[in-house]
Amino acid sequence: MTDERVAGSFRDPAGFVFRRDAALYRQVNPRFAQHYDQLMTSGLYETLTGAGLLVRHEEVDVAPHAGDAHRVLRPEIIDFISYPYEWCPGQLRDAALATLRAQQLAFDHGMSLRDASAFNVQFVAGKPVLIDTLSLEILPQGEPWVAYRQFCQHFLAPLALASSVDVRLLRLLAVHLDGVPLDLAAALLPGRSRMQPGLAVHLHAHARSQRRHADDAGAEEQTKSGAKSGGRFSEQAFRGLIDSLTAAVRKQGWEPGQSAWRDYYAAKESYSDEAMAHKEELVAKFVGELQPRSVWDLGANTGRFSSLAARTAASVVALEMDPSAVEVSWRQAAAGETPTVLPLVMDFANPSPGLGWAHAERQSLSDRGPADVALALALIHHLAIANNVPLADVAAWFATLCQWLVLEWVPKDDPMVRRLLASRHDVFDGYSEQGLEDALADWFEVVRRERVRGSQRTLYLLRRR
Repeated sequence: MTDERVAGSFRDPAGFVFRRDAALYRQVNPRFAQHYDQLMTSGLYETLTGAGLLVRHEEVDVAPHAGDAHRVLRPEIIDFISYPYEWCPGQLRDAALATLRAQQLAFDHGMSLRDASAFNVQFVAGKPVLIDTLSLEILPQGEPWVAYRQFCQHFLAPLALASSVDVRLLRLLAVHLDGVPLDLAAALLPGRSRMQPGLAVHLHAHARSQRRHADDAGAEEQTKSGAKSGGRFSEQAFRGLIDSLTAAVRKQGWEPGQSAWRDYYAAKESYSDEAMAHKEELVAKFVGELQPRSVWDLGANTGRFSSLAARTAASVVALEMDPSAVEVSWRQAAAGETPTVLPLVMDFANPSPGLGWAHAERQSLSDRGPADVALALALIHHLAIANNVPLADVAAWFATLCQWLVLEWVPKDDPMVRRLLASRHDVFDGYSEQGLEDALADWFEVVRRERVRGSQRTLYLLRRR
């Protein structure tokens, strides 16, 4: 029997998450009993879960993982755990608004969020949902919001940077796991950001206050809450703070610009209508025959084939390096068009590694697998030629991600490969269909091989050895 604490759940004395065999549990420690009981008896749990803002759980009669437990919970399972540094701006914005909405509802039941980490949010059916049941505490009367600084660092600062400077700055969340430092955000934002009341107060003035009081006694409490410890902070002021943050977040809009990958299919440079139709037919047939529960679409663009896979699979993760393409895909998911598709920003030449304490708090992409099926469509040439990754290494990495692989071979005489080679020497002697099959042989068995009509491309159905 396996019985181990989840690596990312060790900092909170209120409780933790652990795995026992195939089941996932959350232990509520005795010190947090009063707060948990208030959540369950006040009606807040039903309100939040009914609104789709908090993951559901059931109380179970199983032995705790360690020490005494007030309760042991079995939460609903999230199909795929994603991290804020993998989200597009729309996802981060929706997660921020869900966090603030949960806080507003908590007020009505005498409770409050004691932390506002973006890592406490996941996406289910195209909607953000809070997963940390123990982040809600009895409302501290007269005290400012203890999670104020954290909210600004995890949500408002990166959103402002994405919308006002450059969307690529969201990657700062992978470097600063406790959120983007406010002084850094204030330094990077343009001067005009001071004209936005929300940013002027919650970022610029907040950053100045942190610097001014950094060496004061009680500074930690002060910078967390935005108010001096010991001062009375009325519920009306608390609600006003949440309303002000909500308005500030809503103003951080980001529109996806034109990009090669967002407009890839519209350009029709690589596929005739006949070739695209046949490719869709083959992918649908392969996925339909396998009946997978989970599919990862590697290099998904705006999710055309992710949506196709979602007709069969219960969970589809659409991984794409271009934030504009991911934003388009997220808006489709959030609108209910493709609710089982989770689009994420992922560069396959530099996929998410293990991060945090002991490299284990936040899992690498490979550690979150394997998927039942992975789609690697029009991807191989970008890895092997644009990024100089040998075919043998590409095959070995694919083998860590999935049990079955649908792979599209793109030969050197394809227009997209010719474009990649136009400005460089062709030193890729091993880049051939036979070279691909040799590279795959150690890891995969070729189950089917189909030429895509109207093109020189080939679609492989591969089973992991």
